[in-house]
Amino acid sequence: MTDQKSMRPRGLDRRQLFAVAGSAGLMATVAPSAMAQTATPHSLVEFFQYDRLISVALSPSGEKIALLKETRENGERLALVDVFSVNNLSQATSRSRLGDFQADQMDWANDERLLIGLIQIVSRDARVRSDRSTITDEQVTHVSRRMISLDTVNGGAVVLFENQPGALTHSIDLGRVVDLLPSDPDHILMMSREGQRQSGYWIPASSGRQALYRVNVNTGDAERIEAGTDQTIGWRTHAGVPVIRVDISPRGTYETLYARVEGTSDWRLLTRRRVTETPEFEYISNGDRPNVILVAARRDGEDTSSVRTLDLTSMTYGPPLTARRDRDVSYGVLDDTGRYLGAAFYADRLEYEIAGPLGAQHRALNGYFGGNSNVHFWDVSRDHNRLLLRVSGPQDPGSWHLYDVAGRHVEALGARIPLEVSRLSPTEAIDVSTRDGRTIRAYLTGPLHGRPAPLVVLLHGGPEIRDALEWDRQVQVLAAQGWWVLQPNFRGSGGYGQAFAQAGWREWGGKMQTDVEDAVARAIQLKGLDTSKVAIMGASYGGYAALMGAVLRPDLYKAAIGIAGDYDLVRLLEHERDTDDTPDNFVYGVWSNRIGDLQRDRALIEAASPRRRVNEIQCPVLLVHGEWDQIVPISQSERMESALNGAGKSVDFVRVRNAGHGDWVDDVDVELWRRYVEFLQRAFA
Repeated sequence: MTDQKSMRPRGLDRRQLFAVAGSAGLMATVAPSAMAQTATPHSLVEFFQYDRLISVALSPSGEKIALLKETRENGERLALVDVFSVNNLSQATSRSRLGDFQADQMDWANDERLLIGLIQIVSRDARVRSDRSTITDEQVTHVSRRMISLDTVNGGAVVLFENQPGALTHSIDLGRVVDLLPSDPDHILMMSREGQRQSGYWIPASSGRQALYRVNVNTGDAERIEAGTDQTIGWRTHAGVPVIRVDISPRGTYETLYARVEGTSDWRLLTRRRVTETPEFEYISNGDRPNVILVAARRDGEDTSSVRTLDLTSMTYGPPLTARRDRDVSYGVLDDTGRYLGAAFYADRLEYEIAGPLGAQHRALNGYFGGNSNVHFWDVSRDHNRLLLRVSGPQDPGSWHLYDVAGRHVEALGARIPLEVSRLSPTEAIDVSTRDGRTIRAYLTGPLHGRPAPLVVLLHGGPEIRDALEWDRQVQVLAAQGWWVLQPNFRGSGGYGQAFAQAGWREWGGKMQTDVEDAVARAIQLKGLDTSKVAIMGASYGGYAALMGAVLRPDLYKAAIGIAGDYDLVRLLEHERDTDDTPDNFVYGVWSNRIGDLQRDRALIEAASPRRRVNEIQCPVLLVHGEWDQIVPISQSERMESALNGAGKSVDFVRVRNAGHGDWVDDVDVELWRRYVEFLQRAFA
């Protein structure tokens, strides 16, 4: 289970994290401006506006900047790209109008060509095979991804996979770059699924065999170089040669990683991991010796994950290279060639563990941005003299800045969404002492007026992920209504090491829940909040915990919103047991360890299931679930609704069409948030 957000970056490419040359001192000539506070928060729709900056990219030479934007023209969506010379950021050298597409990624293939990922939401009538026996005729809506290579010098663009008409016609996902091949400016490695159209039926994007292609960025021609399996979702490569393959289970709940020695064809099992939690294993980069890679891994007896070498020939791990006592590694920091420089960790905010000038530069940049933002090294020039920063934080949805290392000059390039800082709510970190003597961290966001007001408890999913001092649209939408928002990292959350995560095992409905209650009590005490106006909501595990909170504390919570949650843990475990196709029942074993054993702990599991305790719920309930959810079946919400109705309780149920586990588009999400706000307003009235 997971929710719509995650604290660990996934899929970072070779240009997203870089080294920077220069001294430890940082003297900026353009400082961030502090705007006068206003009492008018943003409206809900402003958080979902179309006029926004999607991404920024610095060319390998450092001479060009590209800005990928999405706007509206004559009522229609328009994606466009502006290219600037870094010596004149006031006037674009070219503008490319891409049309009615949602653009979601951009990178330079070389100094002349930009790679841009485009998305279209496609609806059509189709015969749908939902399983092996059921076929229905209905309208299907799906996300179609394509990638173009844009010539920024001469104009024009080519669609990648241009010479693969079958893929262009039938594949819904041709936007996955595996390797930008820095030593080969004319080619990249990409993935494409084969055989997605079978016997006239529409089948899900997860069906069909994944293949790896070498794609010419000048012509769009693609050459198949390797095939995966029906479950393959990616590769990791060394100089264009695959050394790790990642497969995913049919339900999308866990990944299996395989490794092989360069020059061989045999894939060997490396590890398995759940996709919805802080991983115990993550590929970082290639090492400085053949068949040696760098990974973030937790070994037996260790509490936190650390960066270490893995010898693919002997399958042996080296000692930790970068580690922290109480934090798991979030990702590796790499330079332009993929060379390892250090590791990223989240305390309350992003921190880099890097030796030498680069670490000093990051600390200086943190100070420059006020010490309250997360400063990511996003892109860098080949000579390391120009650095592109992506800065974000509770009051910053993401902004890009160009830093000239030699000139010690920072210049703002634009914000992802044009929101005013003075109209966004600040977030503070608080320590919470639990009733059994632990200390947990929570984040409390207040309305602009800062006075006592209703409190909404917003719980993360996983449960082994975590919240941090980072941009969260959900938090800001709630705070803009004049409410306080609390995000507790209860025991069982990820990122704090294995011991903290395991402290939540078999505590669903137990100490994980009382941690939330203790955090609520602390927030009320600190801010003098009204105990008669507290609501609880969350997604996935957070949805479960919201409904369990309504069971355990009917005196406290006046409304509960559960989004894609599991509400009957007995049925959850039975479902995992009956559908587990992993060797040694790996997935079922994971859930049994965390929730309980169906035979030995059945009474405990039943007591921790909100559906089996609906008579104790007193507050109104809103349930939301995607109809195509493969991680938490919609039947969990259906049964919860039925039980609540049977007990004469107040319940509304929203089915999200053509959607999975929280992956709905903004047009759907904004309407859901209107409903959440109206639901909470009635509860607080």
